[in-house]
Amino acid sequence: MIIAVDGPAASGKGTLAKALAAQYGLRHLDTGALYRAVARDVMAASGDLDDPAAIAETARHLDPETIDDPGLRKPGVGEAASIVAKHAPVREALLAFQRDFARRPPGAVLDGRDIGTVVCPDADIKLFVTASAEARAERRHRELAAADASIDYDSVLAEIRRRDARDSERAAAPLKPAADAHLLDTTNLDIEAAFKAAIELIEAAKSP
Repeated sequence: MIIAVDGPAASGKGTLAKALAAQYGLRHLDTGALYRAVARDVMAASGDLDDPAAIAETARHLDPETIDDPGLRKPGVGEAASIVAKHAPVREALLAFQRDFARRPPGAVLDGRDIGTVVCPDADIKLFVTASAEARAERRHRELAAADASIDYDSVLAEIRRRDARDSERAAAPLKPAADAHLLDTTNLDIEAAFKAAIELIEAAKSP
């Protein structure tokens, strides 16, 4: 079984995807971490985030073992990843890895922004997890402020809105729900309620 979980930044899709993978005995891949890792490697080499060919080459040599690097969650890496992800050659370079991961038995839960539309258009279940920009900014601010109290809410909200615009307006695999995706709005849901709602959607979709 392949479950595609798409949605904008800080919608809760990553936490939800991990929980769903555990529930159904599937592997989990945070595809956003791939782009964060590519952005990290480009910045470490003082590369240009707007050089698609060079970044695609970096992506082709990405070490998958490094996508659990805690440094990928540092402020600034997410925005750099969003810039990197807009380049079609970079997305193409990472596509085969993502599809191979999804198709290996017993299946997987992949979360990202184009799983249901591009990476796994034939996924058994597709969820599009969303929430208001303000709610997502509050979540991300709590997460970041725990490590750096100087980070303010307004700057986090501004970054969320920039990323939303960049992700939805890019030419290559823009952020949008698949036509057959189930919408899950988590604005007023905690993770337990979101998980319960997702399970209900998946079980209903599995029923003949």
